[in-house]
Amino acid sequence: MQITFLGTGTSQGIPVIACDCAICKSTDNRDKRLRTSVMVEVNGKNLVIDTGPDFRQQMLREDVQQLDAVLFTHEHMDHLAGLDDVRAFNFKQRRDMDLYCDERVYKRLLEQFPYAFDEFKYPGVPELKTHIIDGTAFELDAIKIQPIEVLHYKLPVLGFRIGDFSYITDANYISEEEQTKIKGSKILVINALRQEKHISHFTLEEALEMIERLEVEQAYLIHLSHQMGFHKEIEASLPKNVKIAYDGLKLNL
Repeated sequence: MQITFLGTGTSQGIPVIACDCAICKSTDNRDKRLRTSVMVEVNGKNLVIDTGPDFRQQMLREDVQQLDAVLFTHEHMDHLAGLDDVRAFNFKQRRDMDLYCDERVYKRLLEQFPYAFDEFKYPGVPELKTHIIDGTAFELDAIKIQPIEVLHYKLPVLGFRIGDFSYITDANYISEEEQTKIKGSKILVINALRQEKHISHFTLEEALEMIERLEVEQAYLIHLSHQMGFHKEIEASLPKNVKIAYDGLKLNL
């Protein structure tokens, strides 16, 4: 299994285009983060979790020539907005793109991309095949995927476990029952927005507490705002089994 971090940042905080802070002016490329998304290559299949506004840029940067399915965590636009650009893979692969999401996300897709679901479609629109999922484990081309139900303040969000890899974004609460689905993972990816308290995201301290509770071998922090601080400085303060992910990072499992 290969894990590629397509983006590790967030729309939270002051937009970079209007920001004059030291973080946004950093010359360390690890401080330059696109919206959070990850690609998992397993059993010859490429799966992407979330297609944010930067999806096209991320696919071009990583020279992705094959995309087999998209899994969605929730319906916020920083995780959905790039879906239209799967049409390039429709054209290249000559087939519909498989989407896996819950009923609530599907309804949002119908609202945001109605032209892709019309009975009579304009030529060239995205061709999509939607599979409705919930907290029950399912198989995608013989790949077992276990959804993990977490909360983003009051909004239900899905994380995913694929083999020994678990992925949680946009969360600030994981029940005891759902924690058992994560425990024992060799790699956990989890969100940590900033160091100060936030209404709907784990802080750095809260993420570290959760990582320790989940007893994972290695953890990577994602969905970081520039309010977290410099990559180099924050990572130096972390436990040995915790690192900050950065755009383009690749892991083999």
